[in-house]
Amino acid sequence: MKTLIVKDLKLFFSNYISIATICILLLAFGIILFTSFFNLSILDNGYANLDIFFNLSPLIFMIYIPAISMKTFSEEYKNGTIELLLSKPISSFKIVLSKYLAVLIIIIFSIIPTLIYSTSIYFLGEEIGNLDLGSIIGSYIGLLLLCSIFSSISIFASSINKQQVNSFLTAILLNIIFYYCFDLFGNYFNNGSIGLIIKKIGILNHYEFLSKGLISIHDVMYFLSISYLFLFFTKSVIQSNK
Repeated sequence: MKTLIVKDLKLFFSNYISIATICILLLAFGIILFTSFFNLSILDNGYANLDIFFNLSPLIFMIYIPAISMKTFSEEYKNGTIELLLSKPISSFKIVLSKYLAVLIIIIFSIIPTLIYSTSIYFLGEEIGNLDLGSIIGSYIGLLLLCSIFSSISIFASSINKQQVNSFLTAILLNIIFYYCFDLFGNYFNNGSIGLIIKKIGILNHYEFLSKGLISIHDVMYFLSISYLFLFFTKSVIQSNK
């Protein structure tokens, strides 16, 4: 597994386009959060918090993660190396898990530079240090859990598409469905219990609490379970090819 993870990381970071993708992500966040271009500037918010960042992140990452994951298996199909990969003395699930962990490591590398936003708010507040660090740490944990689902969905999309563009579009569509659509669909039910159950199937209902730094075992288990579910789906696709 370690060899496969290192291989994927080397392929990613040896590509200037991949590195440029991370830079574009950070630049986009910087422009949105610290300029008045989109009227979402943290500096104009009046409060020393990163609520705008954590509310905006799902929209950004549901596009960014498919972009860095679309060639996970699609490129293996295109180059004809999927047969070689499957012939290795390693289980299909470990192959999928290796790809998944490699994507997560890349995402962590992408998120780490955003810690400068917390540092900036820490010192730019009317009173230095007037920042709820516990809430921000909890919110970052929630963001990583959100990215874990988007990653597993994107890898699944890559496993069922031989074309990277199709993989990219499929992943975005699935991310949107799981993040927004269950919540919207739940609003159509007059019966509050049924509507709430439907909403709980989707990501938004759980992420809203995590983005505020409110960590609960129920929400954590949801994110881990859905991530595992899509990894299992991906393993099944790969196993059928094997």
